Order: sequence, then C-alpha cells, then structure tokens
Amino acid sequence: MEEFSKNGRKLRPRKTAAADSAHSGAQHAGRPYGHETKPYAPGDRNGAHYGHDERPHGHSERPYNRDERPYGHNERRFNHDNRSYNRESGDERPFRGEGRPSFRGGNRPEGRKTSFQGRRPFGGRKRFGAGKDGFNRTSEEGIDRMISRRPQVSDGRYVKTDPVRVEQDGIIRLNKFIANSGVCSRREADTLIQAGVVTVNGEVVTELGVKIDTSKDDVRFNGERLKGEEKVYIVMNKPKGYVTTVSDPNADKTVMDLLKNCPARVFPVGRLDKATTGVLMFTNDGEIAERLTHPSYNKKKIYQVILDRALTEEDKDRILSGVNLNDGFVQADSLEYIDEHDHRKLGIEIHSGKNRIVRRIFESLEYDVRALDRVYFAGLTKRGLKKGEWRLLSEGEVNILKMGAYV
Repeated sequence: MEEFSKNGRKLRPRKTAAADSAHSGAQHAGRPYGHETKPYAPGDRNGAHYGHDERPHGHSERPYNRDERPYGHNERRFNHDNRSYNRESGDERPFRGEGRPSFRGGNRPEGRKTSFQGRRPFGGRKRFGAGKDGFNRTSEEGIDRMISRRPQVSDGRYVKTDPVRVEQDGIIRLNKFIANSGVCSRREADTLIQAGVVTVNGEVVTELGVKIDTSKDDVRFNGERLKGEEKVYIVMNKPKGYVTTVSDPNADKTVMDLLKNCPARVFPVGRLDKATTGVLMFTNDGEIAERLTHPSYNKKKIYQVILDRALTEEDKDRILSGVNLNDGFVQADSLEYIDEHDHRKLGIEIHSGKNRIVRRIFESLEYDVRALDRVYFAGLTKRGLKKGEWRLLSEGEVNILKMGAYV
C-alpha cells in the first residue's frame, strides 16, 4: 500500500526485518567467508588482519614474550648507560674529532672557518683603554718617567677634608676682593668695575685701584652682595664624554655633574675637550685660576697620546722643532715614545694653552689622535683618582701652587 506525506509526496516503502535479513544474507552469500570466518574479530581495536583464533601464532606462540624482548621497558635501545661512548670522555663521541667538527677544543679541521670569523660570540669583552689599542702597563710606566722629572704638588700625604681657608679681613684692593669672592679673576674684575656694575656702600665705583675695608664696606655686584667665601681647590680625573663648562644647555653632561657633593660653588680652571680625559682643577679663587691658565705664566702640561699610526722619527723632530698652525707657531717642550714596542703611544709636554693644541699639532702632520689623557697640570696629577673621582687639595698643596714653584 502506497503512503503519502502531508504535503502529498509519495513515501518510500519501509523495509521490514525480514527484508533486511534477506538483503544481508544475499550480501554474505557472495563472500568467501561468513561471520565465523572473518579475518578479524569484531571490535578488534588495533584493526588486526586476523582473529584471535586464526593468528599465525597465539599469545603463547610469539617468537618472544614480554619478558624476552630484545629490550625491556627500562632498557631502551639508546640507553645512556649503554652508549658506544662515554659522556665523561667527549673524545670518544662518533661526531667529535675526525667526524663532525666540534667548535670546542682543537678539533676544527684546518681551513675550516666559523661564522664568528675570530670574533667572540659573547663575553670576554676587552676593557676600554686596555691592551693593544689603549694605555697599558708599559705605556703607563713610560709616562710616569716623564712626570717624575717634573716637580709635583702632592706627595701623597694630602688630607681630603682639609680645605684652605683664606681670611678676608683687612684693607685690600677692590678687584682682589671680587676675585677672592669667586666671581672672576682680578683682570676680569677690573673690567667689571669700569663697566659700572660694582657698588661700594651703595655708590657705583668705576675707578681702578680703589681699596675697601672687608669688615665694614658693603660690596655688591649686579645688586648681589659679595662675601669673602671659603676658598676651595679641587683636582679631578675627568672621564670621557663630559664637557668642561659650568653650564651648557646643548651639552648632555658637564663636569659640574660630577661635583654634586662639592661644599662650595666652583668653576673649572682651563678646559679639556669632551673626548679628552685626565687632570682638571676646580676652584672659586679667581686669582689662582688666572695664574694657572694665563699664557704668560707658561704652566706645564703633560699628555699621553695614542695615534692612529706610529710616529716617525722625522715627524717627531718636526714637532720638537715647532710647527706652524693657523693661529701661530708652536713647539713641544718634550716628546717621547712611552712604549718602545708601539710608537703610536707618546708622551708630550707642552706649555701652550691654546685650544685643542695637542690634537692640532698631530693633525697638522696628518695623524689622527685616538686617545688623549692629561696626566700633569701645573704640578697636579691624577694619582689615586679613578675616572670621575675628585678630591680637595690640602692647605699645603695650595700654598705650593700660590708660590708659583711649579711652572
């Protein structure tokens, strides 16, 4: 009997259990085996091609059992204890030595290059300023010999907390009082007086040579009262990368950044360019600053230098004889090789205070200065000071500087 859906469509006739059985029997009738002769047992989870009863061997007929495997659960084929080599002795590994080259030890075949090409992949970085391209022990000994021939202010017995106190009481000249107040040098003080920016007891003074009583008179510069402040004298071992100036809005770092704990307001005496290291003095005493920096006093300075190539004997003699620069003639007082095995390293003594004078001397002969370090300035050295460190001069050291014994 035909059946139809609600939509009027004709439905397929339903299969009965007898029909299913007959259809299944017809399918199995063409097979070479029946249910009982399947090559695999129904539900065999490993998909074996034979049943439990028709395996070529049974559980007990395996060529081995679990206890007789060539390797057990705890006996892996590559057991670390059964290696053909010993971890302790790397020389026996099949990929060491004559086989695959190792990057350790001396097993690399000749001519074999690595991607590092002689560079260190990590660590072991050379310190700046040491070794072949820097000042080493030999060059330091050479420069010490040059310094030892010059008189030195410090004999190593200074006291760091022993600053110099200068009494301001009494009748003194106005320009000296201004200089002692740390504003400027005496010569610059004369210029300020003539400019009319200095007053004494409220009256403008423009005449030079005026004397004042420091215990009574009120001296002002641009309206600010000047006081006889305690004098401070400092020596620093200037590091590289700092500009020698009190303030510079365009400079990342100045030498004043290294004096944050200084007990007084000071200024640098002379200049060292940003790339130059070594002895640098600070003070608030304008008079002694003038004496140490003015060209007429001819204060000696010693530098150790590293050039880009060895200095020839001919060029060495030319520097000692003098060279002409764009701002005049200049000659070195002394020039020596401080490392007998490396003639790029030199010690030069000079009294000129011109800007970048040492660099310009060598550049005039087509040498490039790779490193420049001032080791001696008017009797002061950097002995005992690391880069960036400073100390106060003792009263005895300052008295020697004031005496002018060290030129």
